[in-house]
Amino acid sequence: SMDISQMKNLGKVNEAKLNQVGIMDSESLIHLGTEQAFLKVRDLVDDGACMNFLLALEGAIQDLPKKEIQTARKTALQAFYRQVR
Repeated sequence: SMDISQMKNLGKVNEAKLNQVGIMDSESLIHLGTEQAFLKVRDLVDDGACMNFLLALEGAIQDLPKKEIQTARKTALQAFYRQVR
């Protein structure tokens, strides 16, 4: 397990937001998953959490730069974002 800020796409600012909702390391982020981590941060810390943050989380979990997330997954995340906005 590593610090969140060492994961792809996520720096110290996002690490702080995730830490505030109890997600302390890469293992807990991976276990919780992109959508649930996004909702926790949005509901408890940052009600302005955007699509960019959602994609950053997904990329971190997959260990990919955001732009390399597969189109189908990106489309699914965009639909999720529209639903919960």
